[in-house]
Amino acid sequence: MAVKVLILEDNPVARGFLCRVVRESFSDISSIAEAGDLEAARRLLGHQARGRAVACDDPYQLIMVDLELPDGSGLELLTELANYPATRIVTTLYSDDEHLFPALQCGADGYLLKEDRFEVLVEELQKIVRGQPPLSPAIARRLLTHFRTGDGLLAGHAPAAPAAAPAPAPLAPLDHERLTPRESEVLTYLSKGFTIKEIAALMGIKWFTVNDHIKSIYKKLNVSSRAEAAVLASKQGLV
Repeated sequence: MAVKVLILEDNPVARGFLCRVVRESFSDISSIAEAGDLEAARRLLGHQARGRAVACDDPYQLIMVDLELPDGSGLELLTELANYPATRIVTTLYSDDEHLFPALQCGADGYLLKEDRFEVLVEELQKIVRGQPPLSPAIARRLLTHFRTGDGLLAGHAPAAPAAAPAPAPLAPLDHERLTPRESEVLTYLSKGFTIKEIAALMGIKWFTVNDHIKSIYKKLNVSSRAEAAVLASKQGLV
């Protein structure tokens, strides 16, 4: 099964450009649906405004969303896609905090600037297969400057008075029954350092299916990264 893509972009020229980026980024594209506004995107996804998009038998695996649209904001669609099993990428001209952080909070899996060169956008989209979030270089730099990695403080904020460290919570036992056999297999490969593309080849499935398994694993284990999942699985003897 090849990848289905939905591009929500009101500018026809930009929409055509993004279609070319997608085709260059992936070799297994089955179809690219185009929408010029929220209403059209919702029709393609099969849900109403302010409703929750639910995956059908043949869902989209990649959805690219512009923020400024004729009939509203792309943030609305991101919120409606909260439970939809797709990789959601914002494609916009805005690189400021006022657009970036609300988009991430609404569930965006990546944030790309349409002003970037064609080759840069292709490279960033291809990161999805490697399990990395696609972020335009300018956005990645903005995130790094916003959060000071050295001391973990939010940039521009003064350090708070030191407080007594809370006692570490005991590690909850991993409920193996919560993971399906496929998810356990994916987690094993993840823990050994394989990329999404490599796992897909080893298991004989598509990369977006592996990505769906990883999202489910993170949710079930209450973790947010490959490293956390690997550590938890190792401590519990799963891998």
